[in-house]
Amino acid sequence: MKKITALTAAVLFAANCFSAEAKPAKADTTPIVSVYDDDIRFSESILPYDGGLLISNFGSATMNPAPGENKGYILLRKNGVNQVIVDGLHKPTATLVRFGHLFVCDDTRLIVYDLKNYNIEPQIITFAEDDKVVNALAANGTTLYVSITNTGRIYSLDISDPSRMNEVQPQLWLEIPGPNGLAIGGGVMYIASIPADYSNVTDENVIYRVSDLENPVAEIFYNVPGLYDGVALSDNARTLYFSDWLTSSVKSIDIKTKKVRVVYRENGIGPADIAQARGILYIPDLVTSRIIEINLNH
Repeated sequence: MKKITALTAAVLFAANCFSAEAKPAKADTTPIVSVYDDDIRFSESILPYDGGLLISNFGSATMNPAPGENKGYILLRKNGVNQVIVDGLHKPTATLVRFGHLFVCDDTRLIVYDLKNYNIEPQIITFAEDDKVVNALAANGTTLYVSITNTGRIYSLDISDPSRMNEVQPQLWLEIPGPNGLAIGGGVMYIASIPADYSNVTDENVIYRVSDLENPVAEIFYNVPGLYDGVALSDNARTLYFSDWLTSSVKSIDIKTKKVRVVYRENGIGPADIAQARGILYIPDLVTSRIIEINLNH
């Protein structure tokens, strides 16, 4: 296994190594739609939802919340108005909405909220004892996929009846090194890999593809190693976008031709769990607690 030494500040992944005072360098020329940071505190993940955005925030004093520091929250940003819809979390990452329920990754657990009644006690799903980083989500029909970065596991869960998730047993679906962001389109899954220690990149930390969800086999889709975090598909599923802490950038790759280009790069940023909808790419910058929106149709 070839080890690659990270040469940029981004190598020391934010959760342990960046300070809240980190300042980005001048950005490349980019088709920026907007940048905002109001009510955002260490934003790790973003999800287009109901004409707005769901933004996961650690809400803590640093990017590595202390045990028991449950200041994390999910912010709904819509029509210029921000509303906290869930709080009391520790370190929330990916979110996903299906069948009237909100699924939230929070450290070692997956939390399920009923969107029609937040007063109902949320359901808590736990995994194996050594699964410490429940990180990203993707869904295909009534099957939910959950990545566990520290153990290299991806689980599948039946979400056909999300009101009874406490009765669902996660099933081990696939194992790859450091699974992070997940994206599904056309029955194909794309997986971003990051080192389990968020630092020492190896030749296994690439972008993977699973072409048959019923019989999962991971194949290398993009073979340049990196500190990959989020992945997102274009509206027509012909382009994959992926964020990389190693190069402080978000890149795109044409699914058919494999042509790669830099969509956005800015020294010192922490491009986390990205999202794309209607030609807009959403980049949560975990380092500086802001959201960067990019127009992909320029």
